Amino acid sequence: MEQVLATRSVSITELKRSPSAVLEQAGSEPVAVLNHNRPAAYLLPPHVYEAMLERLNADLRKDIQEGIDSGPAIAAEDMFAELNTRYADPASAS
Repeated sequence: MEQVLATRSVSITELKRSPSAVLEQAGSEPVAVLNHNRPAAYLLPPHVYEAMLERLNADLRKDIQEGIDSGPAIAAEDMFAELNTRYADPASAS
């Protein structure tokens, strides 16, 4: 069974039945949407999603600047290959 990365979860059927109620009950917490007891998606409130993107962008800018300041350049092809390896969808890898 896959790990559910939220303290709240809801089935797709329940979400379809009453999306407003699910969002209202979740408040500021993420909600795992389950399909056959496996995570199919996560719902996030807009402010949480925006904060997450800002943090990712800030971390990326910091890492890029550190790379620029620390030494030799990395070929773009090598960087994209590394990113594809690191963040590839596990379902598409099989």
